[in-house]
Amino acid sequence: MASRTVPDPVFNCPSCSLWLPPGTLACPECHTIVYGRHLEQLARNAAQLESERRWPEARDAWHAALAWLPAETKQAEAVQARLDAIDARAKAEEDTRAKWTRRLGPLAPAFFFLLKAKTFLLAILKFKFLLSFVAFFGIYWALFGWRFGLGFTVLILLHELGHYVAVRRRGLKTDLPVFMPGLEAYVRWYAQGMSLEVLSGIALAGPVAGLLTAGVCMAAFRAYGGTWGSGFGSELAARDSGFGAPLFGALAHVGAWVNLFNLVPVLGLDGAQATYALDRTQRALVLGTCIVFFGLLHEWVYLFIAAGMAWRLFTGPVPEKPSSRTMVSFMLLLFLLGAVLWVVPEAGR
Repeated sequence: MASRTVPDPVFNCPSCSLWLPPGTLACPECHTIVYGRHLEQLARNAAQLESERRWPEARDAWHAALAWLPAETKQAEAVQARLDAIDARAKAEEDTRAKWTRRLGPLAPAFFFLLKAKTFLLAILKFKFLLSFVAFFGIYWALFGWRFGLGFTVLILLHELGHYVAVRRRGLKTDLPVFMPGLEAYVRWYAQGMSLEVLSGIALAGPVAGLLTAGVCMAAFRAYGGTWGSGFGSELAARDSGFGAPLFGALAHVGAWVNLFNLVPVLGLDGAQATYALDRTQRALVLGTCIVFFGLLHEWVYLFIAAGMAWRLFTGPVPEKPSSRTMVSFMLLLFLLGAVLWVVPEAGR
């Protein structure tokens, strides 16, 4: 979350394009804050540090923002208020420490050591990502062999990292992915007044990342001698099949199928969040498209999506301004993930 302390110099007002002498912080013509974008980055960084209770770093970030704000402006007053609040919190914590030191006497060092140990244990818990990753991989290793198990686990990880990157790009707080062994994974993040279109974009970022990884596996299937439309064979269950067309064909097909399943608009799946940005007409179009794709590909996952959209036609909120971008993204994912299933079908299809 680090931001540049010194931005590139600005010589023209971002709003009215008036030429500005070096060092100008506010346009004399329209009163626009010249380094507004840089200040937004600093503010996001400082807010993130505050949420993590990293008070000294947060104070430094807010103090850096003051250097790019004209004095005696409302923005400068707001930043100074944040600095005063941080100072007050730091003083309160220092007073609390002194109070407990007086109360505990010789036991105080042990008490504060235990507090630090608690912080250390909380840091250890951040390794839940790694631990859950290993557990998830272990289950699929036991079922299908380590090659497919590792490949499938990485596919799920990259899907979740699609969400993670989309959230971080918008300056929001998020945790690393957590795997649910035998099921799937999730990324916990914290929305802060985002629009439905932005929320749907974050939701669909996972399937977009999944589409890219399925495409890479499809290319590897071809590179190892696989033939379009030929299927990936029955070697998926063989633990000693090695790295070849059957393995990458299986990963491409399963990856595409799983990401399509995530578009089902129910429960906590990605499709549910994305559907909130669609009106009833758009939902009906997705429903009809899924029925057509089921007729062409005979993949039951399209019927699951269609059933979910049929339910969403009569339930759930409808936006005042539906998102065309979400509609296009949803349709492209249905088509391109289906193309992967068609190019690398399951054996026997």
